Amino acid sequence: MPARQLDPDMRARLLEAAARLLAEEGPSALSTRKVAAVANTSTMAVYTEFGSMAELVRAVVDEGFARLAARLTALQPTEDPVADLGRIVVAYRAHAHDNPHLYAVMYGTASLGGYRRSGGDLAQGRYTFDVHVEFTRRAIAAGRFRDDDAAAVATKIWTAVHGYIMLELAGYFGQGTDGIRQYLVPMLLDLFVGLGDDRAAAATSTEVWFTDTLPLTVG
Repeated sequence: MPARQLDPDMRARLLEAAARLLAEEGPSALSTRKVAAVANTSTMAVYTEFGSMAELVRAVVDEGFARLAARLTALQPTEDPVADLGRIVVAYRAHAHDNPHLYAVMYGTASLGGYRRSGGDLAQGRYTFDVHVEFTRRAIAAGRFRDDDAAAVATKIWTAVHGYIMLELAGYFGQGTDGIRQYLVPMLLDLFVGLGDDRAAAATSTEVWFTDTLPLTVG
């Protein structure tokens, strides 16, 4: 009997199947049987490739951070470093809305398939934060923010944005762009001014990226 041929694309197919189920149907749809069915394979393939459902979820989370990193690293700096920080917020928020269930698992606010992020996993997507730090460093170097530790400043911005996004995903700001206008933009404006930026300059930077070019809706 000839040796069974392994499918070199099986791992990618299973990851895509799990991510698709998670995005379209939510955590309750993510089972070994359903993942295998979407990937057009057997349940044994899940265990062959990943060992367990928890490890498959871990790999999906890794893929989520890889996709977020791809969004962020695609951003090219402009002459306005504060507007560029707004562009990071736009990309970060878009990733969360494109992958709301995965986003919750990525940041430890939900468990899935027996997997919940622990202390040892915190460095898993830390590299995506490096983009925030570099863009923040540019704002400091340009004199828009006070001279301070770039990582500490970036963490303040990240914390504020993440909190807003979690509430937005939970539906607290309703539909459409009302939350952006009423809460996100004013919050960032006050934060940027508190970090040392001129209010008029900060307002110009936030307006460009959160209104004129960002008719983002929540639906």
